[in-house]
Amino acid sequence: MRPLRELKEGAWYEIRTSVNNRKPLFQSHKALRLFAKVLEDTSERFDFEIRGLCLKDALLVFYIKPADGFQLPRIMQWLKQTFAVRYNLLKGWTGHIWGDRYRSRIAEGEPPEGTECRADAVTGTEEAELSSAGVVGRLRSRKVKARVRPLTGKYAKIPCKAAAPPA
Repeated sequence: MRPLRELKEGAWYEIRTSVNNRKPLFQSHKALRLFAKVLEDTSERFDFEIRGLCLKDALLVFYIKPADGFQLPRIMQWLKQTFAVRYNLLKGWTGHIWGDRYRSRIAEGEPPEGTECRADAVTGTEEAELSSAGVVGRLRSRKVKARVRPLTGKYAKIPCKAAAPPA
């Protein structure tokens, strides 16, 4: 039996998840655009703040702070499942996209604005193409050693929505 996730109200979580069989999924322009769209749809569905998004070839790392700390599993389930379904439809595939459960740990204090990565999924030319597709602003490369793509603009800090009145 797997251990329960440690969930805490108001905490930042470092999330790591990998692609099945370590395939270089995020080298594809279509995969990057699709991930940005799924992330946008997730932000409309759930209340959270996200920072330090880093897309490596077969690894996704970011920090997330759900408005309700106990909503993290629902957010991650929806994000990963929706991306997998849409990517499979796009490619005409069936089966798993993600390798295993995501790993989460409570981050110490505020997460950094950028996180160092060892690999890069978007080159300068590809960034220009993503920019023309409207993805830059959500995924922007900074000129640092590892070329981290933190979220900026309206997706850098997604505010909590107002609570719905009781019915």
